[in-house]
Amino acid sequence: MLQLGFQLPSSYLAPSRTLLGRSAFPTARRRGGASLLSVRIRRSPRSVLGVENSTSERIRRQRREDNDYDAIVIGSGIGGLVAGTQLAAKGARVLVLEKYVIPGGSSGYYERDGFTFDVGSSVMFGFSDKGNLNLITQSLAAVGYKMQVVPDPTTVHFHLPGDLSVRVHREYDEFITELISKFPHEKEGILKFYGECWKIFNALNSLELKSLEEPLYLFGQFFKKPVECLTLAYYLPQNAGNIARKFIRDPQLLSFIDAECFIVSTVNALQTPMINASMVLCDRHFGGINYPVGGVGGIAKSLATGLVDKGSEIRYKANVTNVILQHGRAVGVRLSDGKEFFARTVISNATRWDTFGKLVKVEDLPEEEKNFQKNYVKAPSFLSIHMGVKASILPAGTDCHHFVLEDDWAKLEEPYGSIFLSIPTILDSSLAPEGHHILHIFTTSSIEDWEGVGRENYEKKKVLVADEIIRRLENKLFPGLQSSIVLKEIGTPKTHRRYLARDDGTYGPMPRGIPKGLVAMPFNTTAIDGLYCVGDSCFPGQGVIAVAFSGIMCAHRVAADIGLEKRSPILDAALLRLLGWLRTMA
Repeated sequence: MLQLGFQLPSSYLAPSRTLLGRSAFPTARRRGGASLLSVRIRRSPRSVLGVENSTSERIRRQRREDNDYDAIVIGSGIGGLVAGTQLAAKGARVLVLEKYVIPGGSSGYYERDGFTFDVGSSVMFGFSDKGNLNLITQSLAAVGYKMQVVPDPTTVHFHLPGDLSVRVHREYDEFITELISKFPHEKEGILKFYGECWKIFNALNSLELKSLEEPLYLFGQFFKKPVECLTLAYYLPQNAGNIARKFIRDPQLLSFIDAECFIVSTVNALQTPMINASMVLCDRHFGGINYPVGGVGGIAKSLATGLVDKGSEIRYKANVTNVILQHGRAVGVRLSDGKEFFARTVISNATRWDTFGKLVKVEDLPEEEKNFQKNYVKAPSFLSIHMGVKASILPAGTDCHHFVLEDDWAKLEEPYGSIFLSIPTILDSSLAPEGHHILHIFTTSSIEDWEGVGRENYEKKKVLVADEIIRRLENKLFPGLQSSIVLKEIGTPKTHRRYLARDDGTYGPMPRGIPKGLVAMPFNTTAIDGLYCVGDSCFPGQGVIAVAFSGIMCAHRVAADIGLEKRSPILDAALLRLLGWLRTMA
């Protein structure tokens, strides 16, 4: 949703073909791939390797043939691309393997009849030109790229029960003034809660952000900024809902803060780590929301091109099915066609469930990952509706982003209960034909709601569910919306699972109960030597800015492990043991 930050079994049913008869995600005929990105592919030997046991001699032979890589990255989502480009910028030889035909994952794009749709969220954090949390700007700059952006004057317009309407203005003072006008009796509590958020954000924003698993970096930051480091340590085990309840009593205002957190993490404030909430609730005012001209897909395209410019590689239609282990260490990967590639390190941008259980088989599952799966469940997927509509349907002054929960706070976290809507053409009209707008609609949905449904009924159900969501938006925001639609594409959790290779279409982990902030979240290293994880099921969690942070941290840790950054093996071992122990306490 706001930070979405959003394989196929034989029973998979194709995505809906509505109105113009095309699926909700693109096929190979879309623009993209090597020619679009000018990707220079170094081709591997033409012989196709089998899937026999990975003997030491065969591995050594194949490594000589491929000249070896410093890192293989599985998947080209933002987390994987940031990790890969950061390493390439440090001089590492990186191979990114992407199952699909273009980069980006849920931050990709597709085109239909002159419309350019963002696959996932259109709300972009980390694009400012100041501070240390402008992680997208930094990641692009590392490979020599900068994107033109359009500032968004309103992060989101909330339409909530009891006719509560709140605009989150780009300017913090304007937002706080509006919120206090809705809850004047809670002025002090509002100022104190958001003040706590700013305390955390300012501490984060003052630090050079690198791997929290690298002790030399941690000690260096602590000696430079001890107060800021201690501030973050204090808030690490705390959740936003607990902090809010220290200062606020009004149940409707607390529900509003639940909604604020829900569009960050798809859970309520009591389950949202305070550090995560603070990053988003403050950066929207500090750096602001800035939309990249041409669409969100340009971020991944620029990173992929920059990766190649730095002498590394990206290969498309490369479906990784196994991580190859030798003596308990990750040494390479195997593709669905039997080809194998080897490297000093392997970085998985797949979800934790896809990494451990599919790429690494269940019998190899480390105890640490078993504990993770006991503490966290898969966050829900989404029903997504991409529409092209006549521009005349939108009133003058319509905001770009909307969150709709009509009449019952209890439905906030229920499937189809709340609706997130983006209209990116408000900011960049080039995304649609003249006289038209794009409406991009998300609502939570679980894979179970779509399993066991025959093809014909599946198609009918998608149309029925989507039409009900559109009807609600028509009643709440845009009368006559249905009749203005010229193009409609519907995706379900199955669509997200198929095209984005996300287990059950999930967008990251969700705590089973009330977590101790971020303490239980795994970092980038894993119990398997040489295997790292990156993305929304690693610290700090879901969202574009979060997965970019994950990628930067991962690249730093890997760079240290392969000799491109300073490291202390003794301190490394001690810190990793400490972090592992802390996770068991969560």
